Amino acid sequence: MAFPKHGRHERRGPSTHVIIFGSIFVAFLLIGAWVYTSPTPIEEVIETKTVSQTSNLDKNGRSEMLEQTRVTSSQREREEEAKELEAEEAKDADSDDKMDEVEDRSEEVTDEPTKREEEGPEVDESTILDKSMEEAKAEEAKAQEAKSEETDDIENVTSKVDNESGDSEAVKKDSKLEVAGKEELLEEKTGKQDAEDLPPTDSTESETNPDSGDDLSSSWKSQDKESKEEKEVIKNNAADEGDPDVVPEVHASEETEAVNPTEEEKKIAEDQKLATTPIVIQEEVAKTEVEKYKWKLCNWSGAQDYIPCLDNKKWLSIHRQRKHYEHRERHCPTREELPKCLVPLPPGYKAHIKWPESRSEAWYDNVPHVGLVQYKKDQNWVKKQGEKLIFPGGGTQFKHGAGHYIDWVQKIYPAIGWGKHTRVLLDVGCGVASFGGYLYDRDVLAMSFAPKDEHEAQVQLALERGIPAFSSVMGTQRLVFPSNSFDVVHCARCRVPWHVDGGMLLLELNRVLRPGGHFLWSATPVYQDLEEDKQIWKDTIAVIEAMGWKMKVKETDEETQIGVAIFQKPLTNEIYETRTVDKPEMCSPENNAHAAWYVKMEACIHKIPDTKRSQWPEEWPLRATAVPSWLDKKDIGLYGKPAPDDFLSDTEHWERVVSKTYMDGLGIDWSTIRNVMDMKAGYGGFAAALVSQKLWVLNIVPITEPDTLPIIYDRGMIGMYHDWCEPHSTYPRTYDLLHADHLISSVKEKKCSIVHLVMEMDRILRPDGWAIFRDEKSNLAEVEEIAKSLHWDIKLTFAKQNEELLAVQKKFWRPDSTS
Repeated sequence: MAFPKHGRHERRGPSTHVIIFGSIFVAFLLIGAWVYTSPTPIEEVIETKTVSQTSNLDKNGRSEMLEQTRVTSSQREREEEAKELEAEEAKDADSDDKMDEVEDRSEEVTDEPTKREEEGPEVDESTILDKSMEEAKAEEAKAQEAKSEETDDIENVTSKVDNESGDSEAVKKDSKLEVAGKEELLEEKTGKQDAEDLPPTDSTESETNPDSGDDLSSSWKSQDKESKEEKEVIKNNAADEGDPDVVPEVHASEETEAVNPTEEEKKIAEDQKLATTPIVIQEEVAKTEVEKYKWKLCNWSGAQDYIPCLDNKKWLSIHRQRKHYEHRERHCPTREELPKCLVPLPPGYKAHIKWPESRSEAWYDNVPHVGLVQYKKDQNWVKKQGEKLIFPGGGTQFKHGAGHYIDWVQKIYPAIGWGKHTRVLLDVGCGVASFGGYLYDRDVLAMSFAPKDEHEAQVQLALERGIPAFSSVMGTQRLVFPSNSFDVVHCARCRVPWHVDGGMLLLELNRVLRPGGHFLWSATPVYQDLEEDKQIWKDTIAVIEAMGWKMKVKETDEETQIGVAIFQKPLTNEIYETRTVDKPEMCSPENNAHAAWYVKMEACIHKIPDTKRSQWPEEWPLRATAVPSWLDKKDIGLYGKPAPDDFLSDTEHWERVVSKTYMDGLGIDWSTIRNVMDMKAGYGGFAAALVSQKLWVLNIVPITEPDTLPIIYDRGMIGMYHDWCEPHSTYPRTYDLLHADHLISSVKEKKCSIVHLVMEMDRILRPDGWAIFRDEKSNLAEVEEIAKSLHWDIKLTFAKQNEELLAVQKKFWRPDSTS
């Protein structure tokens, strides 16, 4: 049967109003999908703008950006857009509230330090924690990459929006961008510093310009690399010459085995209680590792004055070399042998006397040694009066006091220019360092050194007085200083045989003395007529003349009958090119004068740099902040900028940090701070920022960092190379403040022990002394845990993003149990 046209179909189809209703419903679904997916891609476009642009956008600006990025749509879509914008603004307001909470949390200090902060001075958060340059570069690179990706994807994203499609991967990506946007806004709120003014997280990652000049390029290598290359050259030269006296180089932390060590080791084990350094038994090491941070007190004879690398009883018992003072050089125990214990305090130890009174007196209980009082009682070195040691300022060569001697030298040789032309001085065989102590009044920084125990505790007494000094010896290894650095080298009855071994020790002075610098020699061969003295003078002068030094003055003080001879190092290589003698020979071109870490001395003359490096720096105090003339814009500095700009940015940064945060924000009583060590000094900006304070800073350039120590000396500061995987050569309780800017990151990168490093800091710090750490949060979390186990006071922890500042103060606590 045939159906009428459309008859049956119309009866079953929907009515007209149903069709209209369905169409509207579908339209709303599509609009809903568009509303759901559009905000995030729109924010993606917004994120392509810079942080500064983002901060300047108001709500109308956002609306304009939305209109610019949207493809032409119907009037209905524009109406929906307005609704969506209102929703987005509400969402942004809620987001801002949440970010305020995040900001509060990100800058939150620990409960106890927070209380201290409320009681103490206000801290300038803009200088407490600046981001590292590497972080800034990484963020900039990420931002550029995000820009590129977002620009390429804008058309696809907007196309997907218009086609009402929801891609799950796009949603994930948009979520990440939204988080990044919040972080950028958070940085705006917390007052983010300009990245170019900030020091880096870890300068080991910075690169120098490979096309730079030879001198600058060489000086910017790490000391570790320079020394390894130099050792290889020495080894090859010795092999070629078949020198039987050359002993293979052994790193101080790598113990050599005796030929028949068994009996020696048994004897050491039996005499352990009397030994200077205990032998740590493996089982005991394992036990202390299980008991995390459970400290014990070092308990053996001499433990209170223990210097691990100079008191290595095991090495001394196996090696018998004494001819060249090998037994006074550094021989560090291995990590396994290093005792995990804390050095005890001398009975009756008390807070040190403040400078400048400390130059003249010290508590006897702090350095309870009377050997010098007896041995030098007729030479006016030190006397004991009641509870104090008194330092009259005299010495073997200073019969009328060190001050009189200093003024007399200025009188007979005005060109010395104390405190102007002459700023940094090396004092060899310093005694109790009265010479350096009184030079401080003339704006001269003296780096004084003497062998440990040559005279009882002389360097320890110098440091207790607040005078720069360290234990070392002129033996077989180069001094731990860069070449061409000291303005003056001084020897007053220092008992160094300058004339022996082809003048090797005098040639080492030539290496570290700046071109045009002076050598002051005040000893009996200069002014006495004994036959032995005459012969020493003759032999020494022969070496001096062969080196091209010129004697400027030779005088005897009528009042004291003490004489001095003053010599000057040449300014150029001209004298070497015309000399008629061939001994000492010139060093080979492969011989690196900068290499100084466990490098053997050689009896040869290093050429003077034929670059601006040989020019004399600005007079003090201008040289403290002046850019060294040999820094070239074509060379890349530590933090990625042209070297001169890098230097200036670093100087400005530390001036800001020290003045706005360190001086008033940490609760430090700076009148008690005299001896300071910057454990990772960079350009020396931290020390330069403190020149107005009555203190001195020992700038350490770790051997794995770019070699910036020549820059530090050029600006009139003192410093030395060191490897923080090993203990330092200073006595216990000798520094008031240790500054560690991203040092923990460097040590961890070398896979060295953070526990050993903090234990070493505890050894070096005086009770009531301070340590300031700046590093990544994760690293300082471990340091804070160790510090608490040592009963140090956590004075301040301040976190900003992934960076943290930690200020702690060591107390008088010592563990009850002994090792």
